[in-house]
Amino acid sequence: MKAMILAAGRGERMRPLTDHCPKPLLRAGDHALIEWHILRLQRAGITDIVINHAWLGDKIEAQLKDGSQFGVHIQYSPENPALETAGGIRQALTLLGDDPFLIINGDVFTDWDAQHAFAAANHLQHSELLGHLWMVENPEHHTKGDFYLQSPRKLLSEHPLTISDKTLTYSGIACYKPALFSSLPVGQPAPLGPLLRQAMSTQQLTGELLVGSWTDVGTPERLEKISRQLGSLE
Repeated sequence: MKAMILAAGRGERMRPLTDHCPKPLLRAGDHALIEWHILRLQRAGITDIVINHAWLGDKIEAQLKDGSQFGVHIQYSPENPALETAGGIRQALTLLGDDPFLIINGDVFTDWDAQHAFAAANHLQHSELLGHLWMVENPEHHTKGDFYLQSPRKLLSEHPLTISDKTLTYSGIACYKPALFSSLPVGQPAPLGPLLRQAMSTQQLTGELLVGSWTDVGTPERLEKISRQLGSLE
C-alpha cells in the first residue's frame, strides 16, 4: 500500500516560522512534523511514500532524501505553482499507482494507527466506493465542521438526515481510489471539496471517527502546545 503526505502548502498562518523553513519541517519535539508521519507509516508497514511540495520543496528533499534513514522509500511530486489538494493528488497518480492509497495532510499531528488504512483500502478495492475519510470532533477553530456521518454504512453527507445529527471535521486523513481524481486535468490547481461533495451525492464516500489524538497544527501556538505535550511524555 502507498501513502501520500501532502506538503505543498505555504503555511501562511505559521509565518514568520515558515518564511525560511517549509511548514512540514517545523519541529515538534524530537522530529519535524512530516517525520512523525513517516515514522508512524513505517511502523504500520507502509513504506512506499509520495510527498508533494512547492514552497521551499528543495529543503524537504534535502532533509528527507530517499527515506532510507527512516526505513521507507520516498518519491517526490514537485509543484510550481502549488496545485491545491486535489490537483496535487492528480499530478501524483503516476507515482501512486492503480490501487487505493492513503492520504495524510502534512500539517496535522496525530497518534492515529495507520494500520487502520489497510482494511479501508481493501474495502474500497472490492466496492463501488471512491473514498473513506477519518473524521474528528469539531475543534475550537472549526466549530461548524465539514460533513455529516450517517448510517447505514457510515455514509458521509453534506446534509443531516435528522435534526439531531451533528457535523464532524475532516481530519486530513483518508483512503482514496485513483478514480476520484482521474478526470481532473494534470497540472491544474483543483480543490478537494467539490470532488468529495460530488462523491457524497452518489453515496460513494464513507467515514468513521478517528481513534487517537489529533491536532491541526495551523498556528505557532498549536505547534508550541504539541511540543510541550511531547516534552511532558519524555
